[in-house]
Amino acid sequence: MKFIFAGDPMCSWCYGFARELDEARAQLPRFDLEIKLAGLWAGGRDVLDDTAKQFRLGHWERVEAASGVTFNREALLARQGFVYDTGPISRAFITGKHCLPGIDQLRLFRALQQAFYVDGLDTTSSSVLVGVLQRALADQGLKIEPEIIQYALDSAEIFEAARAEFALVRSWGLRSFPQFLGKEGDHVTVLHSGFEKASDIVARVRQLEARSCPA
Repeated sequence: MKFIFAGDPMCSWCYGFARELDEARAQLPRFDLEIKLAGLWAGGRDVLDDTAKQFRLGHWERVEAASGVTFNREALLARQGFVYDTGPISRAFITGKHCLPGIDQLRLFRALQQAFYVDGLDTTSSSVLVGVLQRALADQGLKIEPEIIQYALDSAEIFEAARAEFALVRSWGLRSFPQFLGKEGDHVTVLHSGFEKASDIVARVRQLEARSCPA
């Protein structure tokens, strides 16, 4: 069985869950994981006002307590006129997959999350994302010029790939995230909805492995 993490790089519960997945896979040598993006707020136009910031900070507090991930609250509060559009960061993730087939998708996903949640960068900015993506790809062995990344990020191919991925996730009937899925052939099954600790992920995967490989 293959496993799928469906989520969004700027979904705070997905941020916490990604850390748990990273811890879980260290204990699961045959853990075959891919990430599919939901495009939760792709194309968003609403400016994040003070009320919306406080709403998100409340979520951040709960995610931090549950998972131990850290957040740069000061950066969020200081940002003015910020439109919460997850389209650009989603396209950056897909660009990374296209630039480096076989890339460690979870590692790339977490690098993009780090840029927003910890480094406090504006991950709706194309120029910012080019720098983040260049460093993330270099960390996985691909040194590539920023102009090439920018060209790919702005290409019609990447925009279409993003739209197709968002549509695929919607076709599975998923509306809240994160989602942990199992895939056998073309059949996709929801294994768990929402945040889950690494120990529970490991137990769930091992149970599934035991069923598929009976003694």
